[in-house]
Amino acid sequence: MTESRVGSKGELFPPKEIREQLGLKPRRRVVYTVENGRLVVEPVSTIEELFERSHVVEIDVDEFHEFRRDLSRKAER
Repeated sequence: MTESRVGSKGELFPPKEIREQLGLKPRRRVVYTVENGRLVVEPVSTIEELFERSHVVEIDVDEFHEFRRDLSRKAER
């Protein structure tokens, strides 16, 4: 656990070791959420990072089209 402070304008100042763990660089986009009364800060993945990730699910074209049809049917309801 590491302690930090909130600036006079509400800025958050995470310590260096936490910024390094999360890969937070200047101008890096983050998402803030509140879960069970706790602030959660998550970096937004860049498009390059998304392409570097391994594929979790593989489907063929027919399965993809069926999935899209089901999604469209549900959205029309």
